[in-house]
Amino acid sequence: MKVIPVVVANMDSGTAYQLPKPSHNADLTEVGPGTPMGELLRRYWLPVGLSADASNLPKAVRVLGQDLILFRDRQGRPGLVYTRCAHRGSSLLYGRIDEAGIRCCYHGWAFDVEGRCTDQPCEPQNGLRRDRIRQPWFPVQERYGLVFAYLGPPEKKPLLPSYPCLDTLGQGEKIYTDDHNLGSGRYTPEPVPFNWLQHWENIQDPGHFMWLHYFHSGAQFGSRYGEMDTLDFQPWERMDQITFRTTPRGVLSERVQTLPDGRTLRNITETVLPAVRGVSNPFGKPGPIDTLGFMLPVDDTHFRIFTVLRGQNDEFFQRIGQMRGNAASKLAADPAHLRRFPGDWEAQGSQGPITLHSEEHLATSDKGIVMLRRQLKQQLDALALGQDPINLAFEPGQEAVDLEAGQFISGVIASASDPVAAAV
Repeated sequence: MKVIPVVVANMDSGTAYQLPKPSHNADLTEVGPGTPMGELLRRYWLPVGLSADASNLPKAVRVLGQDLILFRDRQGRPGLVYTRCAHRGSSLLYGRIDEAGIRCCYHGWAFDVEGRCTDQPCEPQNGLRRDRIRQPWFPVQERYGLVFAYLGPPEKKPLLPSYPCLDTLGQGEKIYTDDHNLGSGRYTPEPVPFNWLQHWENIQDPGHFMWLHYFHSGAQFGSRYGEMDTLDFQPWERMDQITFRTTPRGVLSERVQTLPDGRTLRNITETVLPAVRGVSNPFGKPGPIDTLGFMLPVDDTHFRIFTVLRGQNDEFFQRIGQMRGNAASKLAADPAHLRRFPGDWEAQGSQGPITLHSEEHLATSDKGIVMLRRQLKQQLDALALGQDPINLAFEPGQEAVDLEAGQFISGVIASASDPVAAAV
């Protein structure tokens, strides 16, 4: 008997039923102790809070998946210690600050800013063996209104980097520091609830800027350089204006545009290891960069951004706050507002707490993302071989990190009468 095969006409293919089990790239995203990325980031100084956060009231901070306590003793020295008291495990969040350090609320054991036990008031003669106890601690230094901490192996501690773009102050300029996660899409001091890499990669993703910010979100940044608020061009037509390259510091992207008057505008953006973002101030005048964003991976599913501004006032932060306030008002009036006009937070956060890398399909416009991931992987490999990662300085005089980031017109800063500067 001849068997005739049954042919199913128009059988569906490519349905979601066929999706394999998804996964994320753990090496690049997970930052806890002992993880590849966690160990890489621990080789650098990281911001853990504003200088104002280190006060005589202990503050809980979470850094790379570790819960710590930030404080300042009455001599003005900042300290960062492990949360659980070395005596019986009570949280030092409830500690009392004194001249020499922090005291546990439970039995009064005192620790200085380097974790040395200096007093055990409930023990005979205030603890005859107190010098044998050390509260786990981390080295800290202050710069640019921030407290930086080094969480890595003591024998590998580098010098705290400095940034000439912030150190060279013009007439009347000061340093202003903000902890409201500027650049994440919301203006809030609370940790951003998704993985740090999702934001880090966004910095070198110019395709999202040309689509999300100009069109899908209603031209969030306005028509600064003559772009239209309606879709009068395809983003791919302008992607060839952008080039990428690696640097001794990280990854750099440069967009070159011809202005209506025939001059050339160069917009340079940098990502600098460990997690420093050099993105031009959208309200500043063309010239070298005057703001830096210092990212802190809080844990696998949260991060923070501290922004440092060099300027004559903090109008930059005030304008950002006003923009976010206006957005909040629109959302209150229309609960569907963010679905109509999403921003970075919605685009990146909707990828999930940690995006599923196994489901990605990277394309030519993702060149910057590929370069970032490749560079991070190279640093992980170097660390595994016992080598130092890039952008570390161990000799005095080598700690300055020079960035190329900024906006430049024909190689010089535009005058106040320049039509582009006037449009800012």
